[in-house]
Amino acid sequence: MKMNLEKLSERIIEGGDIIIEEALELANLHGSALYPLFGAASRIKEHFVGDKVFLCSIVNAKSGRCPENCSFCAQSAHHKTDAPVYSLIDEERMVACAREAEKNGSSCYGIITSGTSIKKGEELERICNAVRRIRRETGITPSCSLGIIDHETASALVEAGVETYHHNLETARSFFPNVCTTHDYEEDVNTVRVAKKAGLKVCCGGIFGLGESVAQRIEMAYTLRELDVDSVPLNFLNPIAGTKLENAQNITPMECLQTIALFRLILPTKRISICGGREKNLRDLQSWIFFAGASGTMIGNYLTTTGRAAEEDWQMLKDLNLSVASCCE
Repeated sequence: MKMNLEKLSERIIEGGDIIIEEALELANLHGSALYPLFGAASRIKEHFVGDKVFLCSIVNAKSGRCPENCSFCAQSAHHKTDAPVYSLIDEERMVACAREAEKNGSSCYGIITSGTSIKKGEELERICNAVRRIRRETGITPSCSLGIIDHETASALVEAGVETYHHNLETARSFFPNVCTTHDYEEDVNTVRVAKKAGLKVCCGGIFGLGESVAQRIEMAYTLRELDVDSVPLNFLNPIAGTKLENAQNITPMECLQTIALFRLILPTKRISICGGREKNLRDLQSWIFFAGASGTMIGNYLTTTGRAAEEDWQMLKDLNLSVASCCE
């Protein structure tokens, strides 16, 4: 291998960057050559983010009937799946789920709704009221993922006490037309900018295994770096029957870990959490995410699929001698 990973990690720790050509070279590593890459990513993570694990949880607050045609999504109205369909849950349920998330050790709790955007008026106000109660009645930090939003909605969320807005780009700009044709990539990019301008932190990442190339994964990472998002959730496709990608093959555990490590090198100071699809794609290597540069994970269920029991994830962290960050860290 031409590149010296020790020197590269030192350069990044000292405030330098990894250039695209270097990232592409590291993307071609395989076999035992990956272990030094994981070591470099882990060292960078501990320097910038520390060794504590950040846990997050979500609630699927409004499910199904989404007019967008994202190829992977079980909630799209363009697909025929067994995903649940229901309107926005009530305020009490949102608050109760926040309490459960706090009990499970999460520092962040996301209220997630299907659809292009949230309806202003009663729907938005119900969510804002729930956020106010979560702020008063729990110690967990509330976040929201309500689709494409404008400044007025972003400001209402800030006023209610939302700290972080979650909005994934899903994939690279160059691959996005293969994933979704019902809205433009720049609408998602603009939502990130709107949220940041309103004073919200932004949690923004994507999903791998959609058919994108390794170079396009790296392209997405550099877009996230340009947008200066605050945290990055990485998901791996769990093919759902009835979607366009129902027959897609899971990417290998080592490819997952290599992707995590590359994102850590490109985004050294950000919180990187591993979320949907980790059970199916990483299998017995789930615990390796923290050695490959991840600083957090989602605990509990996902939007339309179940995750591991919280007790299993807590046992994993205990076995690794890792401590969990609190809400204020």
